[in-house]
Amino acid sequence: MARYLLGVDVGTQGTKGVLVRTDGSIVGTASAAYGLLHPRPMWAEQWPDVWLDATGAVIRKLLDRPGVSPQEVAGVCISGLYGGSGIPLDKDMKPVRPCLIWMDRRATAEVEWITRNVDLERLFTVTGNWVDSYFGYPKILWIKRNEPDNWKRIALFLPPNSYINYRLTGEIAIDHSSAGNLGGLYDIRAHAWSEETAQALGIPLELMPERIVPSEAVIGEVTAEGSRLTGLAPGTPVLGGGVDAPMATFTAGALDRGDNVAMIGTSTCWGIIHTGGNFAKELVSMPHVIDAEHRTYTWGGSATSGALASWFRDAVRGGTDSFRDLDRAAADVPPGSQGLIALPYFMGERAPLWDPGARGAFVGLTLSHTAGHLFRALLEATAYSLRHAIETGVEIGLPLAPGTTVVGGVAKSELWLSILADVIGRPVRTLATEGIGAPLGDAFLVGLAAGEFADYGEIRGWINYNNTVAPDPVRKTVYDRYYRLYRDLYRDLRADLHALSELSADQANTR
Repeated sequence: MARYLLGVDVGTQGTKGVLVRTDGSIVGTASAAYGLLHPRPMWAEQWPDVWLDATGAVIRKLLDRPGVSPQEVAGVCISGLYGGSGIPLDKDMKPVRPCLIWMDRRATAEVEWITRNVDLERLFTVTGNWVDSYFGYPKILWIKRNEPDNWKRIALFLPPNSYINYRLTGEIAIDHSSAGNLGGLYDIRAHAWSEETAQALGIPLELMPERIVPSEAVIGEVTAEGSRLTGLAPGTPVLGGGVDAPMATFTAGALDRGDNVAMIGTSTCWGIIHTGGNFAKELVSMPHVIDAEHRTYTWGGSATSGALASWFRDAVRGGTDSFRDLDRAAADVPPGSQGLIALPYFMGERAPLWDPGARGAFVGLTLSHTAGHLFRALLEATAYSLRHAIETGVEIGLPLAPGTTVVGGVAKSELWLSILADVIGRPVRTLATEGIGAPLGDAFLVGLAAGEFADYGEIRGWINYNNTVAPDPVRKTVYDRYYRLYRDLYRDLRADLHALSELSADQANTR
């Protein structure tokens, strides 16, 4: 009888996994880190075997524990970063080029072409999403328009988790959340590919996986090759999986209408669960990783959050400070960083601004500002961008339950959590199992598929929350004023930020 449930999440900067018993108790965790390829400013891509190798290493670490036998694993579910274009594969299922991931912003000309040549209102009606270089379909068009030799070789695009599933099972499938996150090719109401929008965009649907499955569906079993790659027993069930953000949201207990979770790691994904109908051009919508035909995951969020903290520590401070040291310095600085506001658009901006030409800035600097001021301003900028996303959701009528759960690396910082609560004016809470995230939801879905659980809601028996952090009314009043300036500064500086972006691109092209 199977005793263990295995969940793995393939992230932007690393892969992590968890081995869980059927009662939710954690046997162990494992992780493997890697970097990204940045061939040019604002470009971000990765070869898929980096993800595959990390997944194999993580699974082997999890299985290499006393008393654990691969034959006792009920199954594995793999979630993953939003793979943007998806991995372009040839007819032999070999990668043609690196995958253009969510962070890549090169497809600006393709967005302009779509804007001029496609009925955007009809596109939005069908897909529930607008147009931006964040989405996968402009990235696919970039390859088509800029790499014709590669384009002729491409037979299929697969998101990262689906590619790994294929390597483990030999089966080709995509889950509904990953299909919906592509944007312009998925009919969010019919839960199927849209021939209408595919024709308008000039992207053949033959390049998309024909089989679209629920996240909890078993797509196949581990083959001998899959066993060699991971150490899993041949015949182990493999599930469809899903996009990491909704899976982390599910892990935090967000199942019902109005439940909302801010996943703040490298970037921010503030997501809310609803039953469809409330779609916004400023936000991203896709089927949830549970009950995909009836529950929708809609999100907004900054392209950089934890990445800002890492940038400051490594690029500005030369890696000499720990995050704890930086937190202590920032804690001595009053709310608003004494007249200093950071614009967090270091990789352009995603929802709700959708502006790949935006750039980061510090505004209000004086000689009296210290490293602590600058670091706190970056923490505050993350909170301002979160508030912007939440307000956008409220404006379109999304139901909002009291309080927001915060997951991801930010949850380790008491200062950052306090700033978030004060800026958004809502109580925030974190998980006692923080640090595991999406893999725990993956593992639960394995148990659901194996018949260990009768309902999605049983995951709540696995979840314990830390104490809630309430907003301070005085600090909230201060931040209200700074937030208004934050919004105004983007509006006022937008043209200049775009000009700087264009200058940078021109210089990169002349090298």
